[in-house]
Amino acid sequence: MKFNQRNVWVSPLAKVGKNVKIGDNTTIYDNVVIGDNSTICNDCVIGEPLADYYSDSGYVNPPLHIGEGALIRSHNLIYAGSIFGAGFSTGHRVTIREQTQMGKNCRVGTLSDIQGHSEFGDHCWLHSNVHIGQKSKIGNFVFIYPYSIFTNDPHPRSDECHGPIVGDFSQIGAAAVLMPGIKIGQHALVAAQALVSK
Repeated sequence: MKFNQRNVWVSPLAKVGKNVKIGDNTTIYDNVVIGDNSTICNDCVIGEPLADYYSDSGYVNPPLHIGEGALIRSHNLIYAGSIFGAGFSTGHRVTIREQTQMGKNCRVGTLSDIQGHSEFGDHCWLHSNVHIGQKSKIGNFVFIYPYSIFTNDPHPRSDECHGPIVGDFSQIGAAAVLMPGIKIGQHALVAAQALVSK
């Protein structure tokens, strides 16, 4: 593990692989596992505790697994309780909530927001400023272009979450909006600025 000694904190309960580089002002919480040859850049929070951390004295941080060869750029906030495959990479200022699962070689662009409880296959690319609502399911080799929004509340404000489902090899054009529970098949193209409601 290599890092500059400027305000870096790595929990003794974290497992950091070989040849991992950690930038300044970064915090890595309990039960985080980071694969070999990964880079965590400056000002990141990795394994952010869930809400119970602030009220439950017996709280235990759920495991966060980041596969080998990851590149997590500056100012990322990644919550505990998720799994990211090998080759995971992000842009700057990305937020990823708990219970997110991503396969190998996935990319998440700058200023994107993944609200957790979501599944992604292998080789998914989310470009900048993408918002993914909870309970979304995205297949393999899916490209999601800038400013796309996946919604999930069919009757706001309710306690239901029905995220969109997108099949393998599909593309979601820039600034498209997918309404709750929408199903997009394989090899589909959703045009830029489309509103998909049925």
